[in-house]
Amino acid sequence: MVFGLDMTTNNTLDTCGLLCPLPVLKAAKRLRAMAPGATLRMLADDPAAIIDVPHFCSEQGYDLVSSEDAGGIQTYVIRKT
Repeated sequence: MVFGLDMTTNNTLDTCGLLCPLPVLKAAKRLRAMAPGATLRMLADDPAAIIDVPHFCSEQGYDLVSSEDAGGIQTYVIRKT
């Protein structure tokens, strides 16, 4: 659980192995299909995602709830507003 949010597997998007811009494009597609207030847990290993994901959230009006990097795998929690 992140900040009291239930992160179920159907709200997880694994973009490991994909390079810019694919991680953000796949996140955008998934988020469009989600209800407002829902959260998406996104995994990425593209070094550019560190810049791309926060910028994407800011530009599209999504909340970046958290981000962390553990062993080269970045985990982002994004809330659809």
